[in-house]
Amino acid sequence: MSKIVLIGSPNSGKSLLFNRLTGLHQKVANFPGITVDVSSGSLQSLPEITLVDFPGTYSLQPISGDEQVAVKFFTQALDDPNVTQVLCLIDVTRLEKSLYFTLQVIRESARHGKHVTVLANMMDVLEKHHIQVDLAGLSAQIKAPVLPVSARTGSGIDALLARLKANQLQPRSKAAAALTDTPDELLRGTALQLARRFGPKGDILIKSQARLDDFFLHTTLGGLAFFGIMYLLFQSIFTWAAPAMDAVEALLGALSNIVVPAIPNQMARDFTADAIFSGIGAFLVFVPQIFVLTFIIGILEDSGYMARAALICHKPLRLFGLTGKSFIPMLSGVACAIPGIYAARSIDSPKKRLLTYMAIPLMPCSARLPVYTLLIAAFIPQTTALGGLVGMQGLAMFLIYFFGMACGLLVTGLVSRFREDHFTDLPFVLEMPPYRMPAWQPLLRNAWNRSKHFVTKAGKIIFGVTVIIWVLGYFPNGGADLNASWLGHLGHVVEPIFAPLGLDWRYGVAVLTSFLAREVFVGTLGTMFGIEGAEENMVPLVAQIQASGLSVGSGLALLVFFAIALMCVSTLAILSREAQSTKLAVNLFAAYGVLAYGLAILVYNLAGLVGV
Repeated sequence: MSKIVLIGSPNSGKSLLFNRLTGLHQKVANFPGITVDVSSGSLQSLPEITLVDFPGTYSLQPISGDEQVAVKFFTQALDDPNVTQVLCLIDVTRLEKSLYFTLQVIRESARHGKHVTVLANMMDVLEKHHIQVDLAGLSAQIKAPVLPVSARTGSGIDALLARLKANQLQPRSKAAAALTDTPDELLRGTALQLARRFGPKGDILIKSQARLDDFFLHTTLGGLAFFGIMYLLFQSIFTWAAPAMDAVEALLGALSNIVVPAIPNQMARDFTADAIFSGIGAFLVFVPQIFVLTFIIGILEDSGYMARAALICHKPLRLFGLTGKSFIPMLSGVACAIPGIYAARSIDSPKKRLLTYMAIPLMPCSARLPVYTLLIAAFIPQTTALGGLVGMQGLAMFLIYFFGMACGLLVTGLVSRFREDHFTDLPFVLEMPPYRMPAWQPLLRNAWNRSKHFVTKAGKIIFGVTVIIWVLGYFPNGGADLNASWLGHLGHVVEPIFAPLGLDWRYGVAVLTSFLAREVFVGTLGTMFGIEGAEENMVPLVAQIQASGLSVGSGLALLVFFAIALMCVSTLAILSREAQSTKLAVNLFAAYGVLAYGLAILVYNLAGLVGV
């Protein structure tokens, strides 16, 4: 099977084009370092051709981790006889930056006898502002075909596919061959001359971006806008997802009322009610919040605001030993710690990359979201103001998220001041991508895929755990007395550990199982309460927790514990691999566990002192 390589600089629309050509729905994000793995897939209209997508890089002289990945695999691809040609994507709105990298690609491809086709993306932006660009002249000058495309609108894609289908490969031209001995310094000057000669004339795009930057990067207004956007992000988790959550809960309740009574066998009926509907069902109720969280973050990334947020955060993050580039991996960790750790490859400084690794596990990942939602719904009233725009539960969610982030900053700040490192630090350099309207279809598709992946990945673990919990809680007395079951005996062994937090053995068991995956806490409690309330229909888990006698102090202690205690097994493995240090992962797991337990005890006792 023949292969075609797709390569380009960050923010050039490469991932969106890859999606259009393959249909694999690769994640699109308007910030360098988001796509950090090599992806491949067959072209939808030409299944015999495999398209290989590399991370975005600014040059073939790598600095950051994701650039090293791109250059490494691109070099290997040029030696692969199955690779027939290279597609180099350029951003016509920023031609000078793109052309320097393009000339490097043409030079290296010429050395290996590979043909290069240049794809001039963002043509829709130029057409919108009635700006002309001389692609024919550029093509003649660099002796390589330059095709106009728009990954966003799809224009030019048919012409590209027709060219690939016809397999119109060109031999190495004399000009391309002449580049084989051209140093990078001359290529940079050539790129500048070509951009001035053939690029778009006028500065209307720069003026449009500058007007928006005057607001979003303003010392006062920009900071206020940042906090407002972040608050709306967390408030939307409740307000936007609430109808879908109610619908899922109602659907599960209706299905439970239909399915459970129709099962003749008593044990099978109890298993279906307790493990399936009460256990797994309790987790599924919170999936709409994962969708909303991913969708809102996607809007911030795709619009170009995320890079501005990184710039706004650079100065305060610098106080804690981090960089503005740490903001993106940390915010990615809000969705999941694993992509956040991957995204840290974009941080040039090894020292700041290490500190970012330490901060990401304290970010409130989406696996914690069901736990937070459950406890907040159980103990925080649904009081709202300003027509429902501001709510106590949304504010509580914002505060617990802020608490986790603040703890991450405090940890990195302390470590950066008291730990001596041999790393050579690097300056903070960040490209400001143009503001763009998000591509809504990819964003919705990505949010759907992220939610589906979350369910399928966590669902396997939750199903296994709920089966084990149900078996241990159901036998030997058929669920008649959970306290006297095998699970009850096991729970009483660990109960002394959690007694200082005002938690009984049921919550202790749920906390222990949550180290497999945070969201398992909800499924475990759902299974145990389902066994206890087997005579009732499916009762919302929030109501069961409120009826269990759990105090507000214990609920707050649990929130604090889950905000700090380190991650799931998968995150430990990824952190160990990316940081190339198992010792770091193990030490963080132990240190954050002890810190979480100590702070949870402190919060529980303070709540008792103030009479909560």
